Amino acid sequence: MSSPAIERILRGPTGLGTSGLQLRPQAPAPEAARPAVQAPEVPGPDGPAPEAVATETAVTETTVVEVVTPEAVAARTATLGAALPDVQASSLPVPSLPAALTAAAPRAPQATGAPAGGKPKLGDPIPGLYHHPIAEPDPVRVEALSVKLKAWAVDEIELFPPEWEKDFDGFSTGRYMVACHPDAPSIDRLMLAARLMVAENAVDDCYCEDLGGSPIGLGSRLLLAHTALDPLHTTPEYHPAWEASLSEDAPRRSYRSAMNYFVRASTPSQADRFRHDMARLHMGYLAEAAWAETDHVPEVWEYLAMRQFNNFRPCPTITDTVGGYELPVELHALPAVQRVIALAGNATTIVNDLYSYTKELSSPGLHLNLPVVISEREGVSRKEGYLKAVEVHNDLMHAFEAESAALALACPVPTLVRFLRGVAAWLDGNHYWHQTNTHRYSLPDFW
Repeated sequence: MSSPAIERILRGPTGLGTSGLQLRPQAPAPEAARPAVQAPEVPGPDGPAPEAVATETAVTETTVVEVVTPEAVAARTATLGAALPDVQASSLPVPSLPAALTAAAPRAPQATGAPAGGKPKLGDPIPGLYHHPIAEPDPVRVEALSVKLKAWAVDEIELFPPEWEKDFDGFSTGRYMVACHPDAPSIDRLMLAARLMVAENAVDDCYCEDLGGSPIGLGSRLLLAHTALDPLHTTPEYHPAWEASLSEDAPRRSYRSAMNYFVRASTPSQADRFRHDMARLHMGYLAEAAWAETDHVPEVWEYLAMRQFNNFRPCPTITDTVGGYELPVELHALPAVQRVIALAGNATTIVNDLYSYTKELSSPGLHLNLPVVISEREGVSRKEGYLKAVEVHNDLMHAFEAESAALALACPVPTLVRFLRGVAAWLDGNHYWHQTNTHRYSLPDFW
């Protein structure tokens, strides 16, 4: 039964989103079998398309554009669960895509073979890694974002001492976020993601890794830092002490400030989604720390389970907030959507394992990453472990793309389609950043 609410959710927000969702269709399906998806104009890097201006002129940076009502989503999702019984299966065929999904995504996937001249050059992609090359991020946007981000880090929260400035600049967060969020309508929207990225790295470096981190006592530190994202609700007597604790170190200051900005620009459900994803991340940190304390090398499947939590998931799942729209909670919570998000997070995190491999070899002790765990647990050489990890990544990417395509066809709601494309764009930008960040990464001599 049609209704204004149903029509509204099917119409979706202005702007379909990015060209990030590059999927691999099989032979075209009959036209009658293809759901129709309306493809509005895509906003450019400098703002919305002309026809979207009327929708956004009254919207400030603290308001999310085009929030779909719960009633509309409930009506749409009432039958969706029954319509998607097999979308979670990893053996799904890759369906043909609606023209609206493919028209704005002309890039071809790339899985490079072994380089003709031997070892890949600095800044080359990993040979054999399935990925989608992207254009160089807009340098004007990158510079504007980088300047604004550094002013926040230095002047607002005193994030780092002078001796860490070179590493802060070398991380190239501005270039990273512009690459990962090509449909962000403004620098302020990009700042939402950039602040959180910087804050998450501050916690990782200062609590877990090489800038004072340790597995000993990590649980306590993470719990207190998490209250900067998920505030403590206590009595008036004890509230001031907790409030003061949020300024005690750089990780908590950065979490608190970044989250305050995010909450003002997001809906309550988007903020809660992010808190949940950060709790997953912190649980993954704790599992890795427990293994470090006992010198335990996990089985490969155990390591992959840890990496499903200790991964980049919080970053791509805010793509709708950064883009100025909302994927309704009723759609986000669907098992098929959750599986696609998990596959995306897992694939993009293995990218980090592969590109940071040589960097981690220089750290003391046995630093766990997927190539090392495969080598240790399956009794193969370091090279064989690395090359098998490339295959694991590729399998995850193929599953993500196939199941994203199936989901987009089964549920052609424009907000969901845009979100899927945004997550795919984040994966592409994340690979680009790892490949090109020669300040941090170089490849092993395995080819």
